[in-house]
Amino acid sequence: MARLIFLCSLLLCAAVASPAQTIVGVAVVVDGDTLRLGDERIRLYGIDAPETAQSCSKADGTPWPCGAASHAALAARLAGQTTRCEGVERDRYGRLVARCFVAGQDVGAGLVVDGLAFAYARYSAAYIDLEKQAMFAGVGVWQGPALRPAIFRAQSRAASKPIVAPPQQECLIKGNISANGRIAHSPGQADYARTQIEQAKGERWFCSAADARAAGWRLARR
Repeated sequence: MARLIFLCSLLLCAAVASPAQTIVGVAVVVDGDTLRLGDERIRLYGIDAPETAQSCSKADGTPWPCGAASHAALAARLAGQTTRCEGVERDRYGRLVARCFVAGQDVGAGLVVDGLAFAYARYSAAYIDLEKQAMFAGVGVWQGPALRPAIFRAQSRAASKPIVAPPQQECLIKGNISANGRIAHSPGQADYARTQIEQAKGERWFCSAADARAAGWRLARR
């Protein structure tokens, strides 16, 4: 009997932690696509909202704070309302990725329709058609050139990395280490300008292609 109770306890814990769980309550907004319900941090399924610090452009090139607008729009939709979130999965940060509803309306879908979030096609095709409607209507982020949040995040990370100058003016070949291996980029090549040297990772500068090859780096093909 004790063994049975122990097994049931394990199954109950697994059920509570399951991505398929449904949570209902009054939510607190974290940003344009993230909220909290009780102790659970929830990422809205299938959408990617502009980052809070992100700006977008109107048709005439005038900047406007699309990240703050997305945050405010989600807060307005959830304010004082009972929110029902149906879990789909857990992301790599441990957040519950969920579809959330207020009065039966899909919150993520509403943000995409209003142009205040993008369909996150990398993870789901659920809202791609709605994004196309918003794009053709020219609303929200689609008023002007739209920079997807994933690109904005990547650019922000790159900008925050310290730029290491070459130790000698003639040593301008960049020895980069990435998922593709050790690649040496020479001035004038396609990826040279955006390649940064992080010495903590073992990246380094070379004075010649021969030096790079001898150290185990292959030369970039373009």
